[in-house]
Amino acid sequence: MAKKLWDKGLPIDDKIEAFTIGKDNEWDLRLAPYDVQGSIAHVKMLAKVGLLSKQECGALVAELERILKEDIETGQFVINDGVEDIHSQIEFMLTEKLGSLGKKIHAGRSRNDQVLVDLKLYFRDEIVNLTAQIKALFKALLAQSERYKEVLLPGYTHTQAAMPSSFGLWFGAYAEALVDDTHHLYASYNIANQNPLGSAAGYGSSFPLDRDYTTELLEFKGMNVNVVYAQMGRGKVEQSVSFALAALAQTINKLSSDICLYNSGNFGFITLPDELTTGSSIMPHKKNPDVFELMRAKSAVIRALPVSIAHLTGNLTSGYHRDFQLLKDLIFPAFDEVKAMLNMCIYAIPKIKPVQNLLDGSQYDVLFSVERVNDLVMSGLSFRDAYIQVGKELDDGSFIPPKDLNHSLVGSLGNLENNRIEKNMKEVMQLFVL
Repeated sequence: MAKKLWDKGLPIDDKIEAFTIGKDNEWDLRLAPYDVQGSIAHVKMLAKVGLLSKQECGALVAELERILKEDIETGQFVINDGVEDIHSQIEFMLTEKLGSLGKKIHAGRSRNDQVLVDLKLYFRDEIVNLTAQIKALFKALLAQSERYKEVLLPGYTHTQAAMPSSFGLWFGAYAEALVDDTHHLYASYNIANQNPLGSAAGYGSSFPLDRDYTTELLEFKGMNVNVVYAQMGRGKVEQSVSFALAALAQTINKLSSDICLYNSGNFGFITLPDELTTGSSIMPHKKNPDVFELMRAKSAVIRALPVSIAHLTGNLTSGYHRDFQLLKDLIFPAFDEVKAMLNMCIYAIPKIKPVQNLLDGSQYDVLFSVERVNDLVMSGLSFRDAYIQVGKELDDGSFIPPKDLNHSLVGSLGNLENNRIEKNMKEVMQLFVL
């Protein structure tokens, strides 16, 4: 059995070991490529400051690159039984291949700053992957907005019929929501894009490490300068990422809720194809929007993520605590769920078909009350007097809805200005270093 990096020859209780490791090895497999990247940068830096020879650096880098290409990228990499974490596994593999040279890789480094580097590189990549999905969903929503911009939709406030809307407005609203969601992601991307390597266990090292050099090698935008704060950033980065995921989940949640409502029989605003619905075991007429009900539920769980992380990290003093390990149990599955929901939305949105001529029904005549008020104002009546007059017409049954709509307001059903929304999304996407 491989020794622990911290092993001092004392016996280790199996129950304690199982409890403390938990699911960490499972999650650590995700960090494998990033651990190798961080180790390569660290080795090159050690050579630069004279703690490794050029030959030693070359041998270590070559073996790390081999591990990355032949083991990790091919899906063959495993964390062996008895090995505590990804950092230990990589070091043991190096030592097995290169002997005592492999033991030099940890100079000036702690597992604390190793995992911080791994996580930040992982978050950075995951956020960029999310932006690609968001871009695809954004395009799908805008395409639907343009396709159905002339199809009217009852607008609701307080779940009561309010004013005329359109499917162009509805689809476009969620497209623009994604712009703000991407801004949230960019904020968390910036926080993740700072190098903590060299902070060691939170108090630095007496070795003459070149932190600027590793920052450059790992293509971080900057570094966590203060070594204590670098460790305090554990949990804070996850908190920032969780807020971004929660904001995106809120958009998905509201979209899914709308679809469930609009697809219901009493509303009947949209139709869903068979492949997006399920049936009932007893009622043959049923076409249930299970996909969107599940997305509504899953996104609600993601929205609670910032609270969970705040509770986990909120009462801890500065410095490392083993509590932080549980952050992986929260944030890693959250990425998986959000990516799965985005993929489903990308697939489903183009398949949604609005029902035509919804506002022809007399039950929606009241939606045009504001149009009637505005017509009276345009003819010279004050707004308040016009409001009172239309209220009386509605009460006495004399109200005739003016259904000839002519909206020119920017962002309204007659003037979507989707090009502006598209421009805003392009601008925020360009902020990422892709």
